[in-house]
This record gives sequence, C-alpha cells and structure tokens, in this order.
Amino acid sequence: MNNASSSRDFWHARAAELLARGIDGRMWIEGRREDAADGQCFDCISPLDGRVLTRVARGQAADIHRAVASARAAFVDRRWAGKSPAARKKVLQDFAAAMLAAREELALLETLDMGKPIQHSLWADVPGAARCIQWYGEAVDKVYDEIAPTADSALALVTREPVGVVGAIVPWNYPMLMAAWKLGPALAAGNSVVLKPSEKSPLTALRMAELALTAGLPPGVLNVVPGYGHEAGEALALHLDVDVIGFTGSTRTGRRMLEYAGRSNLKRIYNELGGKSANIVFADFDDLDGAAATAAGSMFYNQGESCNAPSRLLLQEDIADAFLEKLLAQVPQYAPGDPLDPQTQLGALVDATQTQTVLGYIASGLAEGAQCLVGGTRVLEHTGGQFVAPTVFDKVHQRMKIAQEEIFGPVLAVLRFRTEEEAIAIANDSTYGLHAAVWTRNLDRAVRVSRALQAGTVHVNQYDEDDITVPFGGVKQSGNGRDKSLHAFDKYTELKTTWMRIAPR
Repeated sequence: MNNASSSRDFWHARAAELLARGIDGRMWIEGRREDAADGQCFDCISPLDGRVLTRVARGQAADIHRAVASARAAFVDRRWAGKSPAARKKVLQDFAAAMLAAREELALLETLDMGKPIQHSLWADVPGAARCIQWYGEAVDKVYDEIAPTADSALALVTREPVGVVGAIVPWNYPMLMAAWKLGPALAAGNSVVLKPSEKSPLTALRMAELALTAGLPPGVLNVVPGYGHEAGEALALHLDVDVIGFTGSTRTGRRMLEYAGRSNLKRIYNELGGKSANIVFADFDDLDGAAATAAGSMFYNQGESCNAPSRLLLQEDIADAFLEKLLAQVPQYAPGDPLDPQTQLGALVDATQTQTVLGYIASGLAEGAQCLVGGTRVLEHTGGQFVAPTVFDKVHQRMKIAQEEIFGPVLAVLRFRTEEEAIAIANDSTYGLHAAVWTRNLDRAVRVSRALQAGTVHVNQYDEDDITVPFGGVKQSGNGRDKSLHAFDKYTELKTTWMRIAPR
C-alpha cells in the first residue's frame, strides 16, 4: 500500500468513485450478467452508514434452475472437466492473479458490503482468497490416482473423478475467503459450481465470477446466484441435478441442509457450522502478555464474527486476575471505528439484525449475573452504522447462554478453572467442537489436553496461525467434512474402481 492508499481520505474517495460508477448487482449465469427471472431485487445496505450500495438480483427457484442447467451442460460437454490438470492449473493461477490485480476494488467491495476494516480486507481476505485458488491450482496436477495390488491376471485402478455440479452456499462473515475455500478444490477437480453468496454480502462473489471468466474459466462452469436462504439457498439444496452441497453457516441451517438432501436426491452435504471455541490458559505459561494480546486479537478480529473465534476464555485461577488485567489493557486498541480508515482494528457488524442479536446476548449475560468488565453497548450510532463495543464478561458460569451459544460478535466470556481435568470438562461441555487452544509450557500437558479436547483444530501456545495446507472443520455440531488442504478434494471427487482382467498368453 502506498502512502496515499494508507489514508482514510483515499478510501472514502475510492468508495465515492465506485458508488458513482455503480455496482452491478445482477446474477452471473452462463458467463454473463442476468436479471432475476421475475425481475425482483433487494437493497444491498452498507453496515458502515446504512446507505444503499446497489440493488441486487433476488434469485429464486427459477434462477437456480437456470444456473444448475448451465453448470450441468458445462460439465457434460467437458469444456472444463475434460481439460488436463495442467490446463486447469493455468486458468486458476490466472484467476488468482486477476484477483490480486483487482485487490483494491475487491477489498473496498468487501468492506462496504459487510463492515470489516479495509486493512483486513486488503491484506488478509483478498490475498488469502487468491492464495487459496492458486494453491488448489498448483495441487491438482500433483494428486495421483492409485493402482491396487492384484494377481497377474488383473489390473485394478482407483481413480478420482469430479462429482459433477457442486452447490456452494457461503456466509457473510468472510465472503471472499469462504467462496475461495469452496471454489478452489471444486474447480480444480473439474466440477461446475453454482455459488449462492449470502444476501448480506453478495458483491465480491459476483465480481470474482467476472474475473474468473477473464482468466479463462469457460462460461457455465461458475454461476453465482444471490438471494435469500429460504428461497435461492433452499432451491439449490433441493435441486435434483446438484450432486454435492458445500455449506458454511449456522448449525440451524446446516440441519436443514441434511433434511433437503433427504427430501431430494440424497446429495452429499458437507457442513462447516458454528463454534464456541475454548481458549485455555494454564498458570505455568510464562508469557501472559503475549497470550493476552492473542486472546484479544483473535477474539475481536472481524468484529468477533468468526466461527472459530475463541469466545470462551478459560483461565486457571492462580493467574486469572493478572491475565484479565493484561487483557483489558488490550481492549482500547479495538475501539470500533470507521472501517475505511486503515487504522481501524474493529469495524461494523454486518447489519442491524446482527447488532440486535449481539446486544441481546449482552443483556442475557447481565441478567444471568455475569460481570461486564468493559463494553456492553452500541456505539457510534450517529454514523448510521452497526457498531458494538468490544465486551468482556467475567464471572461466567457454564450454563449461561453467553457460555453455550454462538454470539458472532465482539463478546468474550471468561470462565475460571482449578485443575486440568476441570478445564477439559468445561471446554468439552459444548454442542460445538470447531477450534480450541492450550497455553502451557508443559509439553506433556499440551499433548494430554490436545488429545482430550473435542475439536477439529487445537492450537498450542498460539491461535489461528495455521494456513491452507491443513484442514479446517469441526466435530459434533460444528459440522462434517473439511475445507482447506488436500483433504478438501475428498468432498468434490468420487472414487471409481476399474478392475480389468488380463488374459494370459
């Protein structure tokens, strides 16, 4: 970022230019922009100040059917699936490069659309999404099929084939990244995709589809239909010509995805759902300053709107008060501010509904007897935006709603424990099992606790430092299947056995 683009004025000027030029909110089918079949639209409202950014096509069942038909035709005629892995790699590399070339535009759309700070959109989300697309492009010609051991009279091949048409339904908290986590492996494997972004943050998905076409992705291979979950999302999950659904969102909607599969064609459903991750700090850990900084940063990043946010902080009693003092010293740097100011660390919640949800949980914590140490209020109301102060509750017990339910906002619940066994019991006393963390200098304890925690990922003496090379997903009601890493190919490919008899001479 140059000096000019590191200023608030620069980004406000860019936003004004973008809005004056107009943002195209039409859906993307068969390589071109399309209105909804019935002409309906909805307002895309910015959480920064309440302004209408554009009108977005409101996809319905008829639009989903058009998109699925386009994707199926592209798959059947092999315009993409029939290309060599090296050829698909080249297109995906060019797609990633096109995203990086449009970095400022994509970052601005992301921030205006869902409220995260511009520096996070620019330096994390855009390069992270592009890196994901590039990584799967690089990986696809390095994944080999198998030859099974047989007698001389046979040859047995085990090959991976693309499943066909993938329905990808992604949430509003990381629109670009979540789209890339689905698109990267699905496209690299040779599938066609119908992407349904959240109605709360559809803009970058639509722009990504345009960039993919310019990079050489054939028309019909990627279609994007914005719309509401109960309309476009349900139609996609029920469609009889969709082979797989990759869904990221709430556990409540994840249950519906499984129901839709049963009501339709028994399509495979891969759910990446909610979390209530436990961040456990033992008294033997000697860098409380570092742990406190990480606890605050990872909790308040993205306004707390992260499924893997460490929203339960478990502190051993001997160091709890000292740790909280250090944690509270970190909070002022996360004061909500203008998301278009590169200095802002905590932006706006995605919309008024989410603001009221978060405030409702804060009220619940107070009503159930938790002690609010900082925050707990809506702020910057004069801007017309959706801002809630970072909030820390102490004296939380395990049966409180704020300790059990996913809040998806900047609200941290602090629980205290005495022994290792108690920490494990508290951490596992949750319907979720996405992430967890352990802070200790005792190697034996780190291994014991990591093994005992019911979570898809356990961080030790850090939080969220992992990358695209390792799988992301959870256990229990945090979902099934894995995004990221080579394991993501398992979701979007079928294994085929070909057993051939070899005649003797």
